[in-house]
Amino acid sequence: MTHRLKEGCKGGLYALIVFLLHLLARVLFRLRVTGRDMLNRDTGYIVVARHRSFWDIPLLAVAFGIRNRIHFIARKGLLKNPVFNPLIKLYATAIDRDHFTRADFRRVLEAVRRERLIGIFPEGTTRESADAKAGAIYFARISGKPLLPVNIRANGPYPPRYPFGFPRVTISIGRPVSAAELEEETEATSRAERTQRMSQRLMELVDAA
Repeated sequence: MTHRLKEGCKGGLYALIVFLLHLLARVLFRLRVTGRDMLNRDTGYIVVARHRSFWDIPLLAVAFGIRNRIHFIARKGLLKNPVFNPLIKLYATAIDRDHFTRADFRRVLEAVRRERLIGIFPEGTTRESADAKAGAIYFARISGKPLLPVNIRANGPYPPRYPFGFPRVTISIGRPVSAAELEEETEATSRAERTQRMSQRLMELVDAA
């Protein structure tokens, strides 16, 4: 099977999955999306959002639509789930977030350079107390891709309370920002501190989107 045919099959399956998820999101979450005009079809982005629920990934996929396929950076532990495993192998790069190695770094960098849209959750977990890591900043610097802050706002319990406690969700896509722009407005005494403050500022833009 040629590469073009593989990509065609992969894109067709993604379109079908997003179509079905779209129906589900409209019914369960009454999903509303704003800011799609921020996307340039000829530009690649690193999509950044807070991570609060396993629903974040399917809702983001629906929000960006069939023509804007997002390749996510995911925890390798999800590969153990028989439902998620094939989807992660097709549409994500799995890494060890707790023991991030050079091999993980190379895999992510390859994905960032290969895929038009990369989805990263800087917190790396759905725990509310987790601090945002600076990975998105590093990869934006290296690749030159702008960062795209996205705010997932839920009016109601999120994660949902099953079976009937589903919130109304609005996904807002903010203005793209480059790593250079974040660096210009950040003061710090060391590069490591500057990068961390840039990451904090990025999350502020996510919340303000």
